[in-house]
Amino acid sequence: MFALVESGSITKMLNGNRGITIGDNQYPAAIFTVAWTEAERNAIGIYSVEIDSSNKKEEAWYSNTGITYAYDSSANKVKGTYGTAIAKAHADTLYTDDDVSKDVYPDDYTYASMRGERRNTWVAGDVAIKGLKTLLIEEVKQRAEEVLSKTDWYVTRKADTGEAIPSAIATHRAAVRTKQASMETSITNASDTPALQTLFTYTTNSDTGAITRPIGEIPTLE
Repeated sequence: MFALVESGSITKMLNGNRGITIGDNQYPAAIFTVAWTEAERNAIGIYSVEIDSSNKKEEAWYSNTGITYAYDSSANKVKGTYGTAIAKAHADTLYTDDDVSKDVYPDDYTYASMRGERRNTWVAGDVAIKGLKTLLIEEVKQRAEEVLSKTDWYVTRKADTGEAIPSAIATHRAAVRTKQASMETSITNASDTPALQTLFTYTTNSDTGAITRPIGEIPTLE
């Protein structure tokens, strides 16, 4: 990306895929390639944009701002910078009494009403927006269900025929549920969004090369 700077101010952002007219001069798209040096572009007011990503954080955990572009006359460069990222809410956002008084309804309530379907009455305190903790716990439950579904047929067979579930399978299924509960507890007890991020961040053991994360994984059959 490039920027056109005139009289010390950015007047146009350029993607570098087409030519440009500056004043009475028309320049081909080749000026944005190695055919022109940075100094040659700077001489006609065009600068490469340098993005400073030091404020940008993982979007799974944070909402990043847009990029602000500015010409730095002291460095003779155009820089793009992110503002301060905002941590996504780790707790649920709940409907308030004020929402009730203003007839702010959950989407499923509105859609159900439009279709003529019945729905239980909602009240202040119902979840308006799920926080990260709720979303992550839902993911853990889903993962556990996926793993357990692979051995559900043993349970069905026992119910149908009375044939015992192999001890290894029973042990595995119990381990899945134990780990699921442990992971959900770790998520619930996390104090804030950075703590949640730490739980799910993979690191590599320098000695063994093992890649793990603090919260662990739902066990699977070998």
